[in-house]
Amino acid sequence: MSALVPLLVALPLLGAGVALVFGRQRRVQVGVSIVTLTLVLAIAAVLLYTVDSSDQAIAVSVGGWPIPFGIVLYVDRLAALLVVISSIVLLAVLLFSVGQGAADGDDDTPVTIFHPSYLILAAGIFNAFIAGDLFNLYVGFEILLVASYVLITLGSTESRIRTGVVYIVVSLVSSILFLTAIAAIYGALGTVNIAQLSERMTELPQSTQLVLHLMLLLAFSIKAAVFPLSFWLPDSYPTAPAPVTAVFAGLLTKVGVYAMIRTETQIFRDNDVNTLLLIVALATMIVGVLGALAQAELKRILSFTLVSHVGYLVFGLAIATPLALGATIYYMVHHIIVQTTLFLAIGLIERRAGSTSILKVKGLMRAAPVIAVLYFIPAINLGGIPPFSGFIGKFALFDAAAQVGTPLMYVLIVGGVITSLLTLYTLMRAWNLSFWREDDDHAEEPAVVERISYLGDAPAADEQGDRRVIPRIMTATTAGMVAVTIALTVFAGPLYRLCASIGDALLTPVTLVQLDEEVGR
Repeated sequence: MSALVPLLVALPLLGAGVALVFGRQRRVQVGVSIVTLTLVLAIAAVLLYTVDSSDQAIAVSVGGWPIPFGIVLYVDRLAALLVVISSIVLLAVLLFSVGQGAADGDDDTPVTIFHPSYLILAAGIFNAFIAGDLFNLYVGFEILLVASYVLITLGSTESRIRTGVVYIVVSLVSSILFLTAIAAIYGALGTVNIAQLSERMTELPQSTQLVLHLMLLLAFSIKAAVFPLSFWLPDSYPTAPAPVTAVFAGLLTKVGVYAMIRTETQIFRDNDVNTLLLIVALATMIVGVLGALAQAELKRILSFTLVSHVGYLVFGLAIATPLALGATIYYMVHHIIVQTTLFLAIGLIERRAGSTSILKVKGLMRAAPVIAVLYFIPAINLGGIPPFSGFIGKFALFDAAAQVGTPLMYVLIVGGVITSLLTLYTLMRAWNLSFWREDDDHAEEPAVVERISYLGDAPAADEQGDRRVIPRIMTATTAGMVAVTIALTVFAGPLYRLCASIGDALLTPVTLVQLDEEVGR
């Protein structure tokens, strides 16, 4: 099985090279991309089954170098699960983009560069999830960030270039902080291998540990869009093409959260900053959802809700119990799928109505009932309506916090409930205005106009474009992702048991001896 692990990264990189060679042949590029991501999904599923059934991780020392001197790829339940979920999302968004490209040509997603960049992005994400040392984690971040620089500016419009520059600058600052922290850790302990760091970190004074700890947290918080370091996200994501926005919203911030989970549970488990994380989590939830309330454009609404729901993940991480970590992993899986699905649904709304402004979009319930359903189901899921996975994940987080029982935990529970209700209100307000409102200006009630008049000055409130045809593959792909969101609820029992076992394992750090034993399995 160990031979399969490097393929998770090698296949997308190889596919990107092939796609670049056949840059003028759309069908070849599409075929290469689909086959590559399908193979990665199959390999990741096999690895997940293997590590779960055997209750042992798989480690690979690249190039045969002895541990900890070489690059170590490490696949446990958490890494394998996230690669499976990421592969599903990447494959679905790819199919969505194929439909968009077939309908629009190269206007929005130029095929020549889209497919190679997309596969390189996938390679970076997979590499980050299976990295066994901090420097390889940094390399994974840089691979996906380089590709994201290209994808976020596709089309070269003024707004995309402007927001792309902000995204690039913020990402570079985060990368510099991360690399500086890695250099400081190596200088202090002589290693960047995560298993070895878990053993050696206690050798340092608490003050030194705290400085290194906060440096990494700062770098990862920027990447994860944790308040107050989330200012860049709501302006950057909405301007990108619909497929790019969907995959960015679903995956990129979660890579930052994943890095926080790994370092908090394995490297700095004896250096407690959980109170700080709880306060930051509460601020992220509340500020994010209040930002969503003030938006008139659907992509910006979802971008702010993305920030607020990162707060739930930080909340679960800060509780720092096995139950809470299991709930956090479950909620992360839920949010990756549901957030991506909502952005795909909004991509359909944009094509059908020519706008994503809730002040402009009207009457879609009658004109596009299928899109209405495809938006409604993930929207109430994200809002936490039972029995959907959003409710299950939030309830599990609140239950874990209640078991700790400190006053701050109860404050976080109240904040989480308020955030959930406001999220539901925001998404249902958009639903009512976009789908139920009559597509007739004269039929609009004055009371409705008065209620939403304050949104008139919100960014992108008056944006209006051309209505475009919706290829069947785009609708089918979105419907498939909606089915996956429902599957998270139908199979919540087995999935949650898997996540609970991940939570238990995270608080038992892997030693260097164990890593040596797992190499070559």
